[in-house]
Amino acid sequence: MLGQIFPSHQIGDFSITAISDGYLQAHLGLLSNIDIAAATRIQNSAGQQPPEAMHINCYLVRSARSTTLIDAGAGGIKQWGGLLLQNLALAGVSPADIDTILLTHAHPDHVGGLLNAAGQRVFPNAELVVHRREWDFWLDDAHLSRASERARGNFQIARDVFERYRQQLRTFETGEVLPGVLAMPLPGHTEGHTGYLLSSAERDLLVWGDIVHFPHIQIHRPDVTIAFDQDSGLSASTRSRMLDMASADQLLIAGMHLGEPGFARIQRERRGFSLQYDQA
Repeated sequence: MLGQIFPSHQIGDFSITAISDGYLQAHLGLLSNIDIAAATRIQNSAGQQPPEAMHINCYLVRSARSTTLIDAGAGGIKQWGGLLLQNLALAGVSPADIDTILLTHAHPDHVGGLLNAAGQRVFPNAELVVHRREWDFWLDDAHLSRASERARGNFQIARDVFERYRQQLRTFETGEVLPGVLAMPLPGHTEGHTGYLLSSAERDLLVWGDIVHFPHIQIHRPDVTIAFDQDSGLSASTRSRMLDMASADQLLIAGMHLGEPGFARIQRERRGFSLQYDQA
């Protein structure tokens, strides 16, 4: 029944479901290496209306061993998203059912849903798992002191989340974070930006986090970066590397800012790459 409600794939022992948190609006002027008119044309040609709407995905991963959530959406912060809990309920999952939360990184549209309006934990039984470099970055006062006023708010959100989950928080650097789930460092967007490669029964799926924010633009033009990237050059090179890998291996991918279909494959074309949504 779940797969009939939400986009889902079975990867061996894993059932992976895209759970929408809703949308946020991000001005196309935040993009670099492309002008607004060209970006708008690409969005319009792909049927992305309105062109500045950015979808927010979270991924529910269920196996005989665990019920895992990869990222938790924005939770309504800045009027972004906020649909995760009601969509989880439609999927028959309560917050107390989640035993593990894997973070791709700690931007507000990925961790905002971890706390409620009163600042309390939404997922009372979940272990929060985050890359060590991501943890270190957001807790570093030197980075905070250099941040813009807007970014300082992001630091506070990340710190609040880490503090509330501190008693059930685990950091990692490399290797498997859960059985069959391999952490894949994808640096550039943030210090510890991480993807997760799920492998079972000779099948694979990569949850690649924020490799793209506007997928039709940035898959067609991997050089296009966004103001949210901490290191735009590294982010672009990581994106190009992942597009090469995904297309060569015909790897099924999932991403936090893909559209509502949630899953896709990357096709290499004469001039770059294209996105093909994969609906099981």
